[in-house]
Amino acid sequence: MPASNLHPYHPIIYVRGFAATSGEIDDAVSDPYMGFNLGSTRARRGWTGETQRYFFESPLVRLMGEYQYDDLFDDGLEKLDGADAQIPYRCVVIYRYYDEASEVFGSGNTPPIEHFARGLGALILKLKQKVVANPANGVAAADFRVHLVAHSMGGLICRAFLQNSGFGTAEARKAVDKLFTYATPHNGIDMRIVRNVPGWLTFGDVDNFNRERMAGYLGLPKGSDDVSVVQGFPPQRIFNLVGTNPKDYKVLAGASSWAAGDASDGLVRIANATTHGPDANGKDLFSPRAFVHRSHSGYYGIVNSEEGYQNLTRFLFGKLRVDGVLDIDDITLPTEVQKELDAGKEVKASYQFEVAVSIRGSQWQITRREVRENSAIFRSYDQLFPSAPGNKRAPDRGQSPHLFSVFLDPDKSVKASGSVSFAFELRILVPDYRVDGVLFLERHYEGGYILHRQILVEAFPDANAIGGWTLKYGLQETNPGKPGIAAANTPLPGGSGVSFDIPIEQKVRPGVKGTLRIEARPWS
Repeated sequence: MPASNLHPYHPIIYVRGFAATSGEIDDAVSDPYMGFNLGSTRARRGWTGETQRYFFESPLVRLMGEYQYDDLFDDGLEKLDGADAQIPYRCVVIYRYYDEASEVFGSGNTPPIEHFARGLGALILKLKQKVVANPANGVAAADFRVHLVAHSMGGLICRAFLQNSGFGTAEARKAVDKLFTYATPHNGIDMRIVRNVPGWLTFGDVDNFNRERMAGYLGLPKGSDDVSVVQGFPPQRIFNLVGTNPKDYKVLAGASSWAAGDASDGLVRIANATTHGPDANGKDLFSPRAFVHRSHSGYYGIVNSEEGYQNLTRFLFGKLRVDGVLDIDDITLPTEVQKELDAGKEVKASYQFEVAVSIRGSQWQITRREVRENSAIFRSYDQLFPSAPGNKRAPDRGQSPHLFSVFLDPDKSVKASGSVSFAFELRILVPDYRVDGVLFLERHYEGGYILHRQILVEAFPDANAIGGWTLKYGLQETNPGKPGIAAANTPLPGGSGVSFDIPIEQKVRPGVKGTLRIEARPWS
């Protein structure tokens, strides 16, 4: 990590998403901020019971107001182009890569995505030179870092630059501290009528989302089925914000939303919107991610949302990362289903896990996965307890549902102690059972739960504790609003943080027994 006392408030480069036609490109370049300045207005019921308007001013305006970031436009010109311009360290830079593809500012011919990746590296070095040259910043060249924030295809441009050594220099890549992606098709775009965007569909450069083409510019082996693999950059320093609302995506009069399907943001399927990759020891890690009920773009888009902004700023500037994992030790069947199983009949079951996380002091859920929004976590019984017929089944920890990754910022604490707190709601739906291939509906009530818990976690800064934090938790049902149980912290491997377990058990059939594993790590 950089030694600069300016960390983590590094310059931000915003990389916009895809534009297919010349008209869309010209519309994009006509906006100085490429959409990062777009806000939204929503209706909410206030405490009086009346409907009120809620205004989200835009990520740009909020960054300027809350974190004193500055844009780089002055008297109608961009400061980066000025020979003597003094560039502040806390600045937002818009990567205007579509300018040369527009008929207004360029040739009207769209360069390939590889060209855009090289241009991103050049922009980083140009910004570095300007920032270091400003004595007011007090930052040495070795300490310069930058945050990349990208929407849709912009995330693929960033990954191409970071993963493929042919695009830009090692100096430019070393300067990247974190990457935040909104609704990026990290594993390509699949449609209802085709598995993946065909490689021959070059109109508007749509083939950028074909997995074979993506493997090439991402520096992955030819023929890779999974192109969401991050190499050459720590996967844990990439955040994936995933949209789950296809209905409000109005592109092509709703045809895109129909083709992408329900489990999507209207263009990118949920399953394709996340990344993973090896750490320094070769262990495969998933990138932290959150799920929000927002569409790919538009008035209810993922970039111009409060949920998006809260995840963005906490990932960039927060000081604590907390993950929740549910380890399931046993699942019991209803008595009637158990009898059928004991009689030698084949029983199949599937389980859906819902989770929603709220930060103390905020009105918005920072991540949410629900059945009705087609984003719940799905596991079959065979996944949770794999075994050949006739063998005793043991739980597979590799299938333990990862519930959330939450980043907390003590600078936003609403308490004088500087503690940070969040609550999460965990629900396991009553499963669907099949006995010898027939749906078993006896005593079935749709929408019921075999488990429903709301748990509060609070972290207190403590210089003497492992990782610099002590933690408490509590159950909302027994101690509303007060996480008063001291967690029995266990050091994580390598001293990177602590973990503690919360026992979970529902004894009434159908029931579940397991452990909620909470892992907390210092974040920088």
